Amino acid sequence: MEIRETFIPEVKLVIPDVFGDNRGWFYESYNYEKFKALGIDTVFVQDNRSFSQKKGTLRGLHFQKAPKAQAKLLCCTRGEILDVAVDLRKGSPTYLKWVSAHLSGENKHFLYIPKGFAHGFVTLTDNVEVLYKVDDYYSKENDRSIRFDDESIGVDWGIAEPILSQKDSSAPLLRDSDVNFVYGE
Repeated sequence: MEIRETFIPEVKLVIPDVFGDNRGWFYESYNYEKFKALGIDTVFVQDNRSFSQKKGTLRGLHFQKAPKAQAKLLCCTRGEILDVAVDLRKGSPTYLKWVSAHLSGENKHFLYIPKGFAHGFVTLTDNVEVLYKVDDYYSKENDRSIRFDDESIGVDWGIAEPILSQKDSSAPLLRDSDVNFVYGE
């Protein structure tokens, strides 16, 4: 297993060791001790899956505010996505910067996103499945989103007219959000 740092050092690209033969392939998708040895000692408590039928579906930007903030470990098990993490930690050297990674069923890469970040993805193919682990349980009271096209962040999604949920199309701009992340907390 290999961990690669991104432009934002706390966000990590995880590349598993994949073993293939004439039958197909095998890889260990999660092993706490191996992740810990590579610097990710997050304990995950819940797995979530999503399915998006159409190419161009955008989910995000989502987060849970403190005290129920969540770290995430994501992979795309079918299809392909552009996965995005946005630093929302006030005082951070990378505040409002974002990183992206192409995750697919083919490349089997994961993206680790720590607490204090918003997350979203856009599907690059039809019939996409995403699996992700979180380190705190879902909290409706702390569930938040911000506009995917907020100009103060400027994510380049590579798509002009994404397919959005009602929640995402009516999400507030960052300046109108009650995001409460502070760098170093």
